[in-house]
Amino acid sequence: MYTCPIQLSDVRYNAATQRFEASVTVRDNTINRTYACDIAAPITMSFDEVSRGLAKQAIRRHQHRGGLFSETDASHPRLRAKRKGFDPIRWLDGLITRPDRSAA
Repeated sequence: MYTCPIQLSDVRYNAATQRFEASVTVRDNTINRTYACDIAAPITMSFDEVSRGLAKQAIRRHQHRGGLFSETDASHPRLRAKRKGFDPIRWLDGLITRPDRSAA
């Protein structure tokens, strides 16, 4: 059984091809891969069955590295080089207390 988190996006039914289509993102460690998946199914199929089919197709592609996919790294906040974090209160106080500024 596959245990990576999976996210379905933009699930829609294409009446011309009679297929459900979606962007399916598989989160594997620090990498997010998005696959364009589609399954042949009638419009009356339940959403649970559709989502299971789309997820199964994405997992199969992910495990066998088949087909096209989009890959992004999980975002991690980066520390700025020896800079203090932005403090809006300190910044506003600096604007008010500057000698060349007046509030009038």
